[in-house]
Amino acid sequence: MALVLLPGLNNLIEDISEEKKLPAQVVEAALREALLKGYERYRRTLYLGISEDPFEEEYFSNFDVGLELDDEGYRVLASKIIVEEVESEDHQIALQEVMQVAEDAQIGDTVVLDVTPEKEDFGRMAAATTKQVLAQKLRDQQRRMIQEEFADLEDPVLTARVIRFERHSVIMAVSSGLGRPEVEAELPRRDQLPNDNYRANATFKVFLKEVSEVPRRGPQLFVSRSNAGLVVYLFENEVPEIQEGSVRIVAVAREANPPSRSVGPRTKVAVDSIEREVDPVGACIGARGSRIQQVVNELRGEKIDVIRWSPDPGQYIANSLSPARVEMVRLVDPEGQHAHVLVPPDQLSLAIGREGQNVRLAARLTGWKIDIKNSQEYDQASEDTTVAELISQREEEEALQRDAETRLAAEQATRAEEDARLRELYPLPEDEEDYDQEEPAKTMAEDENASDGQPDDLSSKPDESSEELSNEESVSVEEEDRAR
Repeated sequence: MALVLLPGLNNLIEDISEEKKLPAQVVEAALREALLKGYERYRRTLYLGISEDPFEEEYFSNFDVGLELDDEGYRVLASKIIVEEVESEDHQIALQEVMQVAEDAQIGDTVVLDVTPEKEDFGRMAAATTKQVLAQKLRDQQRRMIQEEFADLEDPVLTARVIRFERHSVIMAVSSGLGRPEVEAELPRRDQLPNDNYRANATFKVFLKEVSEVPRRGPQLFVSRSNAGLVVYLFENEVPEIQEGSVRIVAVAREANPPSRSVGPRTKVAVDSIEREVDPVGACIGARGSRIQQVVNELRGEKIDVIRWSPDPGQYIANSLSPARVEMVRLVDPEGQHAHVLVPPDQLSLAIGREGQNVRLAARLTGWKIDIKNSQEYDQASEDTTVAELISQREEEEALQRDAETRLAAEQATRAEEDARLRELYPLPEDEEDYDQEEPAKTMAEDENASDGQPDDLSSKPDESSEELSNEESVSVEEEDRAR
């Protein structure tokens, strides 16, 4: 078959490589695979309307496409095995036919033959298939490079531009750095902010949540506007003290998508200062709230509480309930991290927050279970009794959990001992190597004992009983001959 010419092949590869930001070798590999799929389509179309498709899924696995860049063309090549009688013309070739060209050919050898169809026979359907497969392979290569490019990205916050909408998700264009092309990222519904207005070409700061492999779509970027890492990044960029290290963010609790529409998004940030003369809360808020206002504007009006971290759990819990005023914090169960917070009656609703949002965020921030109590109605004796019952119940549950873990560990140890014993009796295939190494050692030891000159009764002495038996057999045979 003749070479199928593709005028401008080199320019085509260079243009695609520059446009898609892919290496030329990657584009060539994608083009070869696309042309091979086109050839498969061409072969299958020969049976359309005549009979069922006789080709299985892996039928064309021995076919390949060779690009000849100097001549700007390609060939379809098939690897065939030399046999005596041909059963499949696409996979085998007769020995007599090959010997006409190569006299030293033998059965079982593999030859590569040119099976390129004529260009006019290729067909429109095969050409369309080639074009579609090429586009798909290039997209797959781009996504694969995206995965490698964004997987080790040091800065997880990117600037994203809204492109389009798919169901409940927003498709955005992001870039990993200067000079790099934009790629698509998905912003799911659960990671969106209720106050955001996602319109075409609008820009947002987004947090790179993950780069994962999606079935039938390849590597995909997922970004978030509700991740707490976005708040940390915004404060780091607005507060020089955080960049210098004199102020640090200890913990962040964020509720970007409250369970009810009547409650807006809210975040609590606990900060601490390394240097005594630096006020961490004042540094984050800035003069007249200038610094925190930039963060609030980026988050579209989200309410942010900056509180001071304290090594004292009671003080830390009191600070976390800001802006409510707290009278007392009782650590009723320090081991179980349970605290009662006493507040005046007029501060009760403020401490709890709308639909419990304030106390919920304070509990997440501190890691303590917080119960808000009215200081005027608080009965310490009855509360202590209730707490004692809860502590007793917790200790019982922990004891049951420890017993269950101990029993499980004992069962696993017993099972491991039984497996080891059975493995010694019945070696597994992976143990055969060690088993085979032990057997030759035993055989060599027996051979050495036999070669030491020590007589072996069974091997060195003749067996008298066997000789007597053979004599008796010979006598019986002679008597039978005489009788005959």
